Amino acid sequence: MPKYQPFPKVGLKNRKWPENSILKAPLWCSVDLRDGNQALATPMKIDEKLKLFQLLIDIGIKEIEVGFPSASQIDFDFVRTLIEENLVPDDVWLQVLTQSREHLIKRTFESIAGAKKAILHFYNSTSPLQRKVTFKMSKQEIKEIAQKGAKYIKSLIPTVKGTEVRLEYSPESFSDTEPDYALEVCEAVMDIWQPTEENKIILNLPDTVQWSTPNIHADQIEWFITHMKERNKAIISLHTHNDRGTGVAATELALLAGADRVEGTLFGNGERTGNVDLINVALNMFANGIDTGLDFSDIMKIRKVYEECTGMSVHERHPYAGDLVFTAFSGSHQDAIKKGLDLRENISESDSKWEVPYLPIDPQDIGRTYQAIIRINSQSGKGGVAYILSRNYGIDLPKAMHPEIGEAVNSIADKLGKELTSEEIYNTFKDLYLNQNSPLEIVTIHHMQYEENGHDLVIDVEIKHNGEILRIKGKGNGPISAFVHAMDANNIDDFKLIDFHEHAIGKGSETEAIAYVQLELPDGKKRWGAGIDTNISFAGIKALISAYNRLKS
Repeated sequence: MPKYQPFPKVGLKNRKWPENSILKAPLWCSVDLRDGNQALATPMKIDEKLKLFQLLIDIGIKEIEVGFPSASQIDFDFVRTLIEENLVPDDVWLQVLTQSREHLIKRTFESIAGAKKAILHFYNSTSPLQRKVTFKMSKQEIKEIAQKGAKYIKSLIPTVKGTEVRLEYSPESFSDTEPDYALEVCEAVMDIWQPTEENKIILNLPDTVQWSTPNIHADQIEWFITHMKERNKAIISLHTHNDRGTGVAATELALLAGADRVEGTLFGNGERTGNVDLINVALNMFANGIDTGLDFSDIMKIRKVYEECTGMSVHERHPYAGDLVFTAFSGSHQDAIKKGLDLRENISESDSKWEVPYLPIDPQDIGRTYQAIIRINSQSGKGGVAYILSRNYGIDLPKAMHPEIGEAVNSIADKLGKELTSEEIYNTFKDLYLNQNSPLEIVTIHHMQYEENGHDLVIDVEIKHNGEILRIKGKGNGPISAFVHAMDANNIDDFKLIDFHEHAIGKGSETEAIAYVQLELPDGKKRWGAGIDTNISFAGIKALISAYNRLKS
């Protein structure tokens, strides 16, 4: 017999979930302070828990599992601190976890005394593997543990006067429990609790260990929902782990199958490979136009607080919050992103549909910036370099100039064997185009102005050409044509001006002009040049000299 066996399918005929769509957000429950905390090498101290609790409140989460107070004095003290210092908003439910054992349940009730709203979450394991290996009990004995716990909890409700209590039951290891048996145990608990449509029971169906593909988990949830007797009196909750790396997928498919609620953690912290990531699930919905009820408008602040409190770090490729997830190194990706962002700058507010290739959401919606969307290494393309110069320095290169600068920058990145910073890219641009002073440079401009007819501009300049000082004069319909005429009159190499662009950099008193000129020699050789000056006329002449010197280099 093989060591590993395929997980059995659920006998679900005419399943509905593949044709369903997620149209609204579920109820959200954070278990960061319980599942997340127990999985840390160094569990959080109370001050760290308080900081993380406040973060969860700020995000907008209304149900927060704050600990296992019967199993830990720190957890008990933390729950008491929240209640006694009045730190829980009126619309937030404190959730506390306990095993279905009387002395633990009693201690749990002591912890929530004085709370306005409390979810009493109790559980016992139901799977064949747990029954066989851990408890050595029959199905009936396991069910009786759940029933006994429900009865005892119900008997203690009068001890917490003024507290609105909701019951949550988890058949732990639901994911590998026989579906009909899991339903039998849950309905036995419901029979004791007697939930109503106004005060529903939460039936939490944990994917405690992922044994199967996400579609089988969805089948389990749909089977359970379609076979239960009083669906209208229960909130079906998901608690998905990530052993197969498919926690988000399993959660989304289970929501399609009819679940109402999701328990998870920020950034997927938790035992083994973690719990489902609430941020990932919620922002996937956000990207589909669903109002999640949660605020992730400053994702990097959320990440910072999470890392400070837990000592964990968020991976560079983590969806939405990783350093590199909105970054493109690939040339074709960069070009498409640049075009999408450029197009978006020209649309009206009413036409606000997000359509930028390779970016599923606008990074600015979650507090990210455009500054790091495109980064340059040897794999990058011409559009990426143009994007960096445009966004960071206001230099909007003519499209025909992109291949020339892109090839030069990529060659440098390849030679250095590393990513180039924005500053290194700008310095490369300056070295290639703005700092070209040989073989031609202007020494002095003696005279440059339009004649009385207003049509012709006369220029009188002193230049150094191949080390020789020359004074040249010319006339044209503008500064560049006059300078070209002066060069031609002095038999300085024949060339043809084939392209010219200019635009302003900056605003107000700090505005400069940048010009771009492309020249061609008789043999077909072409080069671009660029020039920057506060005077647009001088910028154009500098660009022509830059192109000329690059042709001769």
